[in-house]
Amino acid sequence: MNIVDFIQYQILGMRWLNDLVGSTLRALSIDTASRIGGSLQFFIYDTIKIAILLCLLIYGVSYLQSYFPPERSRRILGRFRGLKANTIGALLGTITPFCSCSSIPIFMGFTAAKLPMGVTFSFLISSPMVDIASLVLLSSVFGFKIAFAYVVVGLLIAIIGGTIIEKLRLENDVVGFSAPLPELDEPQLSRAERHAYAKEQMLTTFKSVLPYILIGVGIGALIHNWIPQEWITSLLGSDNPFGVILATLVGIPMYADIFGTLPVAEALLAKGAQLGTILAFMMATTTLSLPSLVMLKRVVSARLLGIFLGLCTIGIIAVGYLFNSI
Repeated sequence: MNIVDFIQYQILGMRWLNDLVGSTLRALSIDTASRIGGSLQFFIYDTIKIAILLCLLIYGVSYLQSYFPPERSRRILGRFRGLKANTIGALLGTITPFCSCSSIPIFMGFTAAKLPMGVTFSFLISSPMVDIASLVLLSSVFGFKIAFAYVVVGLLIAIIGGTIIEKLRLENDVVGFSAPLPELDEPQLSRAERHAYAKEQMLTTFKSVLPYILIGVGIGALIHNWIPQEWITSLLGSDNPFGVILATLVGIPMYADIFGTLPVAEALLAKGAQLGTILAFMMATTTLSLPSLVMLKRVVSARLLGIFLGLCTIGIIAVGYLFNSI
């Protein structure tokens, strides 16, 4: 095994953990080849793996984020205009470990600070869709090349979507543009305070997403061990040209972040679903969840909400078909 495979399968994928869980269950006289035993092994292994990766990633990202409080981010973004500003807004979203609902308050703060529309929407799209966590977690299942490509196309969707919305000049369709934020002093944190902040963010995030992780792993275990493979391939395999569209539409009403969708994606991949179809499902679930759309409707007009939803949906479907054609 070369170093890349070792990192993907043993460090990120934690195959050793899967073997350990399987050996432990067999020592307890549980047949891991049975549906119940296999589901139990999948559930325990994936829950522990995702929890470990989640805590490590959120801690590291939150420590980095402590250097970029909202006021500082606002001043940085305020220096740029046009495509460059939208690109920076999308990149900023990659270091914010937020789900779609958690990104909206920051989006509201950016709009209240009168940042350009393109910047705010590029951030709003990229923050839940692509981040450092998605790069690491997807590498554990699909490999580095696919994970990197996923992040790149996600950033492109965010940049293009933000640019189109900015060109439409819909500032009056956002409530926040009428209430500018006051200038605030940035707190100077010590190293110990940054570590304390990172620990608090890690624990808070873990508690908030744990139910969705358990639900996602449970669904993944169900797909992995109980749903016949021919069902998955008939709906989401290469024989169904509408699989990407179906996966996108199914993913939109759901609410989960990358940690909750990963076990479902892993199980779908094992059952023969196409890669692009799986990635489209993940993007739709993390970016366009129904709760986040309801929250967003409170601060934007129905017209702008429809444009945002349409642009993201078209972009996600295009990405799905692109990956399926590779």
